Amino acid sequence: MVYIQRRERFSSAHQLFNPNWSIEKNDEVFGKCANKNFHGHNFNLIVTVKGSINPDTGFVMNLVDLKRLMKIYVTDKLDHRNLNTDVDFMIGKMASTEVLAVEIWKILEPKISEHHAFLHCVRLEETENNFVEYYGE
Repeated sequence: MVYIQRRERFSSAHQLFNPNWSIEKNDEVFGKCANKNFHGHNFNLIVTVKGSINPDTGFVMNLVDLKRLMKIYVTDKLDHRNLNTDVDFMIGKMASTEVLAVEIWKILEPKISEHHAFLHCVRLEETENNFVEYYGE
């Protein structure tokens, strides 16, 4: 099994807020991330794909194809957008990095499998110190 990775970057705003809670409870749990005016991050998205090497191409998956899938289906929809209000696949969901990583998985996994490879991990870096990895489990 060989693992390949592709990194893309995007900038998005979001607010962490549970509408079932009071403003005080949201402030207590989410702190400044509950700001009604939102806040933003410059995200790094690292997608890891695994599979066998194709003897005809020498690739697990053509990285040009992976770049295109990530751009069309994910980063073009997220870049310079508000995760709470502008992104169709995030509407009605908590706009946490964890939820976003799972939603990105759901989008990319079937697209990558069409290329005879397997999505292994979605890593989403919110800051240089905070990141999430999701393995489809």
